[in-house]
Amino acid sequence: MLLDGAVETLDISPHLQQIAVDRYEDVGTWLADHGKQWVIYAQGSFLLGTVVRPTTPTGEYDIDLVCKIPARKEDITQAELKELVGLELHAYRRAKLRNGDTDGPTSCESRRRCWTLGYPDLGFHLDVLPSIPDVTVPPTGLLLTDKQLRHWQCSNPLGYGGWFRNRSIELQTKLREAARAKNVNVADVPTWHVRSTLQRAVQILKWHAMLHFAHDEDNKPPSILITTLAGLAYRGQTDLFTATRSIVAGMPQYVERRNGRYWVENPAHAGENFTDKWNEYPDRRRAFADWHESIATTLGTLARSHGHGLHNVVATLEKAFPGSNAVRASADRYGEHIRQERESGRLYVARSGAITTSATAANPIRKHQFYGATAPSSD
Repeated sequence: MLLDGAVETLDISPHLQQIAVDRYEDVGTWLADHGKQWVIYAQGSFLLGTVVRPTTPTGEYDIDLVCKIPARKEDITQAELKELVGLELHAYRRAKLRNGDTDGPTSCESRRRCWTLGYPDLGFHLDVLPSIPDVTVPPTGLLLTDKQLRHWQCSNPLGYGGWFRNRSIELQTKLREAARAKNVNVADVPTWHVRSTLQRAVQILKWHAMLHFAHDEDNKPPSILITTLAGLAYRGQTDLFTATRSIVAGMPQYVERRNGRYWVENPAHAGENFTDKWNEYPDRRRAFADWHESIATTLGTLARSHGHGLHNVVATLEKAFPGSNAVRASADRYGEHIRQERESGRLYVARSGAITTSATAANPIRKHQFYGATAPSSD
């Protein structure tokens, strides 16, 4: 409960999530109105529902998007594609300013692989990645630009999203329930509309890694690697702590050795290796191993703290996730929940001695009736 409550405070709110969707759909609409048969959609953690607020000074959410252009690699270079998308995004921003619209981006900046549209007042920015179809991986494969690499880079974010969705029966069930409630097709319900145990476990691992590598950004494992290993190791548990501990224990078995090279294959794009950099930079592999040992140790310590008091659990979590009030906020909220349950007579003591809200437990906990040294007057 503490882990779930803590990571929930770092999650993007449904309101802000919808604003972000409105903003990038507005870009797509503007492009369509200007004769561009381009498609813009979410990828990465925003698509998967595993966003975690960063610990950077601005604390802005980083929302990754794909801008797919119907072109062939024989007809356009990476540099031309990058420039073409940039010209249109700059034109979009100028049009917003010219019309006096207040919902446009405040900036449009070039990055290594993408263009970044800034919305600092809203607390997020949009990273727009130029791409073209990869005809060898239909229908969702992509070829991407990269200023530092000569060859086109491959990706398949929609295919990966489908794989991640299918790794959790719980997630599929929640999506079906959401679809029935909205009277729409399951495919029309974005994965980020719900939060499953697998999604929360991935958020916890990403949060821990973000803090662990706060001063060593170059060696921080990519989110896609953590997410893939978590998805492979997940065994369907619905208790968050049990699931996270099981995932961490199972992650190493999915790191292969192929012809002497470390290998974690993209489940949506055969041949793409998420640990390719480990073979070039051994320090990154060792850094991952150190992080993995750290989170495993933390979870083991938490498991052994069962029955030793809430304050010990909170202390362990605050040490593992430093520099954030997420754990403390979760503990305070949990304490308030317990107080309300006790005051309403819905809190019980099980025969094992554990506190529970189950009415099948042996004895109810009586309403709080002590007031310190002096009891209140009966007047």
